[in-house]
Amino acid sequence: MSERTNNAQPASGGRGSAAMVAAGILLSRITGLISFRVFAHYFGNSDAADCFRAGFRIPNFLQNLFGEGVLSASFIPVYARLRAEGRHEEASRLAEAIFAILFLATALLVAIGVTITPWLIDLIAPGFHGEKRQLTITLVRIFFPGAGFLVFSAWCLGILNSHRKFFLPYVTPVLSNLAMIAAFFWRGGAVPAEALVKIVAWGSVVGSVLQFGVQLPVVLRFLWPVTVRLNAGEHVRAVARNFAPVFVARGVVQISGYIDAWLASFLGTGAVAAISYAQTLYLLPVSLFGMSVSAAELPEMSSALGTAEEIGLALRTRMARALSQIAFFVVPSGVAFLALGDVIVATIYKTGVFGARDVTYVWAVLAGSTVGLLAQTSGRLFSSAFYALRDTRTPRNFALIRVALTFGLGYLAALPLPRMLGVDPRWGVVGLTLTAGIAGWVEFSLLRWSLQKRIGRVEYPLDRLARLWLAALLAAAAGFALKMALHPHVHSSVLTGVLVLGVYGTLYLALTRLLGVGEHLDGVLRRIGIRA
Repeated sequence: MSERTNNAQPASGGRGSAAMVAAGILLSRITGLISFRVFAHYFGNSDAADCFRAGFRIPNFLQNLFGEGVLSASFIPVYARLRAEGRHEEASRLAEAIFAILFLATALLVAIGVTITPWLIDLIAPGFHGEKRQLTITLVRIFFPGAGFLVFSAWCLGILNSHRKFFLPYVTPVLSNLAMIAAFFWRGGAVPAEALVKIVAWGSVVGSVLQFGVQLPVVLRFLWPVTVRLNAGEHVRAVARNFAPVFVARGVVQISGYIDAWLASFLGTGAVAAISYAQTLYLLPVSLFGMSVSAAELPEMSSALGTAEEIGLALRTRMARALSQIAFFVVPSGVAFLALGDVIVATIYKTGVFGARDVTYVWAVLAGSTVGLLAQTSGRLFSSAFYALRDTRTPRNFALIRVALTFGLGYLAALPLPRMLGVDPRWGVVGLTLTAGIAGWVEFSLLRWSLQKRIGRVEYPLDRLARLWLAALLAAAAGFALKMALHPHVHSSVLTGVLVLGVYGTLYLALTRLLGVGEHLDGVLRRIGIRA
């Protein structure tokens, strides 16, 4: 029987679903880190690196406009609720109509974007001039078609997640990373940097096509027989009503990223690339432990049925467990970035033209990012709870506050402050990431306060959080001591990273068990067949 009319598929639990999301993200992030290491080897913090990273932000905006976070948060609550109510035919018609709308809108925006690229450059990198600006224009025009296919991939993700199929959509970015790595190995070292960066851009487009292509057959099995047609029914209108506020709320990270890149373009060669290198590392725990949990919880919370009190109780229970799970993994990530960030950066990026000075620079940027790490990962879950309650405007309003703070505080910290302190302007990029974290905490506090007014208090035990911080700090102290002991004797950054980070992670897990807060590790061990 076709799953279009079959409601026998059991719902999976949030923990198992989050594990599948995290597994897919982990594989994609590992290949992403490899591709970034190869990128750093050939480009370092050069003008070519700045052009690639700045240029990728414009078509990436298209992906985020219609893509993963925004489309999922506006589409999944409606689609998942229809399935929970047994209205499978209506759910399939909704999915088909959304694809038709996305196809037309994306095709139009890609065509417009390629045409007006020179004007768009002035929005994201006004500090680029001459050949650097021209190269960025060329790269943006290459990137745009690939971004269109990433939008279609996000449509696949929304459907697959609603059917509790989590691993495939989150592992497909591996294909894009492999395509770019292949481009480096094909022509790296054989052509100038300006030519190589264009080849790698085309590799990313090929990878985007592959991401959509491998998901499509699975999606079609859920929707078969498929009839793609425009349909402005009530459910399509519900998705459309959700879309604009969700775009602002879910896209706040990207909007803040655009602000950071815009300001960084005034800070000299390497500033834009340094932010990109740091964000790749910073977003690893955000994706693995924030996105994975919130992505798994969104369809579960959206499927909750009953009275307002029953739905509120279900959301509070799920959120308390999810927040505890997020903190267990995010707290040590933040401490590691702050205390051992130089080891992490050197392990991933120190190769070729990426040297010791670049390591220190990117570490400083990464350290600034840790200020808002826990707020961003936890805040994403609170936003998902609002989306499950069909409230998209509250997260939007708080996201607007965050964006305003990001711009205002970021401008002051990046441009006037270095001059006042008499330091090199390029260090203003650290102020950008630090103030973005402060803005993230403001948004998180507002989200938590507003949601608790609606569904009641969500448990967030401070004593448990304190024990997690204690375990991470003690483990970091041991890792730092080992780093200093190895420094005169071990000259391989990769070997140092494996030893130092291995000791840090092992001690953190052991200390959490000792302090009575290691239950999430027990759950992971049970899922992979190891008795805790």
